[in-house]
Amino acid sequence: MKKHAAIYIRVSTEGQRDEGYSIEAQKEMLEAFCISRQLEAREFYIDGGFSGSNIERPAMAKLIANIGAGLVSHVLVYKLDRLSRSQKDTLYLIEDVFNPAQVTFISMNENMDTSTPIGRAMLGIMSAFAQLERETIRERTRMGMQERVKNGYWPGGGRIPFGYDYDREQGILVPNQDAETVRRAYALYLEGYSTDRIARMLGLKYEHLALQILKRKTNAGYIVYNGKEYRGRHTPLISEETYNKTMEAMEKRAKKPLSSGKYLLTGLLVCGKCGAKMRYQKWGKNDCKIVCYSADKSKRGLIKDPHCQNKRHSAWEIEEIVLNDLFSLSIKEDKAETASADKAEDILAGQMKAQRVKLRRLYELYAENGDSILKETIALQKKALQALEERQRDAEALQKKAMEIGKTKKELKKMKDAWPYLSMSEKKNIIRSCVEKIVITDDTVDVYYTF
Repeated sequence: MKKHAAIYIRVSTEGQRDEGYSIEAQKEMLEAFCISRQLEAREFYIDGGFSGSNIERPAMAKLIANIGAGLVSHVLVYKLDRLSRSQKDTLYLIEDVFNPAQVTFISMNENMDTSTPIGRAMLGIMSAFAQLERETIRERTRMGMQERVKNGYWPGGGRIPFGYDYDREQGILVPNQDAETVRRAYALYLEGYSTDRIARMLGLKYEHLALQILKRKTNAGYIVYNGKEYRGRHTPLISEETYNKTMEAMEKRAKKPLSSGKYLLTGLLVCGKCGAKMRYQKWGKNDCKIVCYSADKSKRGLIKDPHCQNKRHSAWEIEEIVLNDLFSLSIKEDKAETASADKAEDILAGQMKAQRVKLRRLYELYAENGDSILKETIALQKKALQALEERQRDAEALQKKAMEIGKTKKELKKMKDAWPYLSMSEKKNIIRSCVEKIVITDDTVDVYYTF
């Protein structure tokens, strides 16, 4: 298939038509430019309604694919920022997509042609200014939003708090039909009800939603933006006094032992059949079972499969299995493996040193005569060095992880002897620092560790 000149056109908003950036305007000017350059074979690549902040665009993806297939001789744009407003993306397209395929890039507005030395020099300068413009717009937007919040107006965007609607004309939140539900949630909490009970009493879908409502200071007339609080213009749903009392009550409850505090594995148990969480359930006077939350109709938000048939086991048996597995972890160090890893690291360091010496010599030769073949060789050697550096980072990460695991295993040996004398709180902290989750599937118990 014959190579063609690719005419790339991007328009992000309808408003750009007024600035001379409309699709038709760009097509007309670029097609005339191609005729003047005698580029007869040409094809249009048009992205309408796409931002220049990244290159995730359909026509751009097609263009890159056709360049890779060797179907493109030139890429033409009306203006550099039509290609991208990101300096990083612009340089990526030129250096890693166009140049390797020997594709000439031309920006008509800036009179830039990468087939010439001055065009290549101008590219870096212009792409830097495009990036600067984008970052300046972002900074102005952020500052404008900050001023808006300081004046008590809702910043807009994101989720509107439960109990409010957003009035765009006034720029403020206005209470809606759920406002009374919010007020009732605070009253119930101060009466001593749990967030789980409040969610069920008020018909909220999840317990977490009740907690979100209680913690949201917007309900007391404030706007929290970028970690700072501002007095809002909207009508508060509760008094500031009520909010403060609720936060104090929440803090006091957090300090009290949980009702499930006597259970060692709470929060770590997962059903291997349906994926739901599992919990302790009293069974008779002295026994306790581990059951799947899917079988607990009181926790609607935690049900994964109402027909889950996972077996129930004695909680004490499961705890014993987990502890035996935890304390049986080997603390023996493999000295031969450690020595082999050290030797491999030394070899890698030697290879990197030799690679850097070779690169330095190539740069010296290139500085003397500017041979293009040397430039290609330098690029290959840089990639080889980068690959070695990546291998070194991976090796260092693995070695660090191995050291952490070894340290943890040694600590576990000490913990095993002291275990009978630890408090329940101390035991639970140890378990949570070592165990990520415990998956129970009928008679199988799988323990997943954090190391």
